[in-house]
Amino acid sequence: MSRRVCLLALATTLAACSSGERAAPAGDDGGTLIVAVAGEPSTLFPPRVEGTIDAAVVGTMFERLADIGPALETIGDEGFTPVLARSWRWAPDSLSIAFTLDSTARWHDGAPLRAEDVRFTWRVYADDSVAANERDLIGNIDSVSVPDARTAVVWFKRRTPQQFYDATYHMKILPSHRLDSIPFARLATSAAARAPVGTGRFRFARWDAGQRIEVVADTTHPRGRPHLDRVVWSIMADQGAATVKLFAGEADLLENFRRDNLEQLARTPSLRVVTNPSLTYYFLGFHLREGGAGSAPHPIFGDLRVRRALSMAVDRATLVRNVFDSLAVVGLGPAPRALIPDTTVLRAPPFDVAQARALLDSAGWVDANGDGVRERGGRPLAFELLAPSSSAARTAYATLLQAQFAVVGAKVSVAVLDPAVFTERTDKGRFDAYLGGWQPSPGLIGMRQTWMSRGADNVVGYANPRFDALADSALTGLDRARSRRLWGDAFAAIVDDAPAIWLYEARMPIGLHTRLVLPPLRADGWYTNLAEWRVDPARRLDRDRIGLGGAR
Repeated sequence: MSRRVCLLALATTLAACSSGERAAPAGDDGGTLIVAVAGEPSTLFPPRVEGTIDAAVVGTMFERLADIGPALETIGDEGFTPVLARSWRWAPDSLSIAFTLDSTARWHDGAPLRAEDVRFTWRVYADDSVAANERDLIGNIDSVSVPDARTAVVWFKRRTPQQFYDATYHMKILPSHRLDSIPFARLATSAAARAPVGTGRFRFARWDAGQRIEVVADTTHPRGRPHLDRVVWSIMADQGAATVKLFAGEADLLENFRRDNLEQLARTPSLRVVTNPSLTYYFLGFHLREGGAGSAPHPIFGDLRVRRALSMAVDRATLVRNVFDSLAVVGLGPAPRALIPDTTVLRAPPFDVAQARALLDSAGWVDANGDGVRERGGRPLAFELLAPSSSAARTAYATLLQAQFAVVGAKVSVAVLDPAVFTERTDKGRFDAYLGGWQPSPGLIGMRQTWMSRGADNVVGYANPRFDALADSALTGLDRARSRRLWGDAFAAIVDDAPAIWLYEARMPIGLHTRLVLPPLRADGWYTNLAEWRVDPARRLDRDRIGLGGAR
């Protein structure tokens, strides 16, 4: 078989591994899951979670009032299941929801869950000094009141289809009795964020900086103990070291598994690949301003003709095949396919080198001295492209894009940066272009963060009042058919504006030990139902045989 056929055959088997897992016999609990990761969180404070590592660790220890269903339906409360809230009641005018808390819910230090914890949580997430990643997503919540110790009432500014989703999905409930004495601005860096106390089915055990983070089963949890005894995130210097650890049998799971290692994994009997149905998409973002909002347009990317020309210079289909083979698809726009209501309205600029050159000519960028680089007004068509060192795919893309841009007379210097430096530079607007990726929340509400003009993560400075108005109307309208049409118009507008080149959606392969028995994975995170993972009792390793006893 050729390499391509091998990979296609392997990819075909991956989907079968991600669903229809055989069920383990009831009562066969125990075992340890070791997850190899490249890098570690800066905090375990839920409002400041940024990456999948942070989200996975925090998600084991903290819970929501209610959880979204596997279909990720965000309209109304259908499909949501009770978690910390035992039940809820809508007001007749739909402008408030009264949540009745589960009387058996306890924090890991033994304190009972109280309605005040819900009010405190909303105050923290909404506070500017906390800089919660979800603060833009809960803007429709006006307040939270506490009529009694077990009832929290969430009040809304206006009726929208996603009110229940707003009140539940974006906030992990925090323990007010442990955090209310800490200034909000210091919560993310406090000792409490290094050793968190939650209500989840796993509780915090240890965090050895640069080495490991460990959580253990809460064996007396009211909704049942997890099937695993413990989960350990083994922190490695980079993805290569994490991969070596998996193949050496010292780890059980590695996400974002590289294509180059798939054939080796196929020859390793103790490992298999599971395809994670990810919502993540990746793009090249053009910085549209020289500085922050309100500053002058970028001398290169402030011109729509240049952005469209550079988009036309990129053979996106070839890049996907080169880097991923069959494990990714070409991106369509500022959201993954699974969340775009109507993909037929999206028309990205075609791959057309001749038209790209013509557009650059019309914009005044010409190669007057024959050195292969265009100039305008004495300025070369040259810019820096940032990529994070933690992403092998984006690093590869940077080099390939550099070559494709050179064909149309653009000189690109690639800067591969440590993730922390990469984030700092993009957050502060110190870049020309960057290779970014987002995993949006279900329901497209993440547009408020990423591409609407006031979005906290809109680092490219994209601002189109028409796009903002269309997206806002689509998010707040009660007519689903009309919202679908509005989203189509909004996506068509932003694709025409070309603030980015939509590159790819990766089918996230996860390398996994074969002794693990999984429920179906969810698109908003492979880790969302980690408490239901099991170890096949007939295939336990030495590290699986350490019991926890009955202690909390």
